[in-house]
Amino acid sequence: MKKSLAMFALLTAMAGSAFAQQAPAKPAAAAAVADAASIDAVIAALYGTISGPAGKPRDWNRLRALFRADGKMIVHGRNKEGVFMTRVLSVDDYIARVTPLFAKEGFFESELARRTEQFGQIAHVFSTYESRHAKEEAKPFQRGINSIQLVNDGRRWWVQSLVWQAETDHNPLPDRYLK
Repeated sequence: MKKSLAMFALLTAMAGSAFAQQAPAKPAAAAAVADAASIDAVIAALYGTISGPAGKPRDWNRLRALFRADGKMIVHGRNKEGVFMTRVLSVDDYIARVTPLFAKEGFFESELARRTEQFGQIAHVFSTYESRHAKEEAKPFQRGINSIQLVNDGRRWWVQSLVWQAETDHNPLPDRYLK
């Protein structure tokens, strides 16, 4: 009986810890209060941090501060061989990947439309985007969907993950995501 009670206590403790809030592996950078105050503010800051002319350094600390320390940036799409691939990146992996590109080319991403679903302290945002190399370019070189999952810890909103997929000829953006 004592063994059964001990096993029950152990299993209960293990189950409880699985649902307990896990502390981030490393502390996340402090976000400006305005950047994390609302879902709208976080989304605006996301687009703002990655956009800029060629050679202009981005505020990568601002981007890091939008994400939980264990947050991910995930790109999904076809590779050159036409096979669907998913690449999971930490925020620092993303920064390392795009910094050389942004040094050579301008990149301006803006939101065309948005659908937001929220329940309590979790939210999911489907943000339709378009990308240009210069703000004044008439036609974007790319469009797609950013699927952004956010959590609120009672003090602010955090990006938990951002998954994006670009539009293609075989996978055009549906009208419902353009309104």
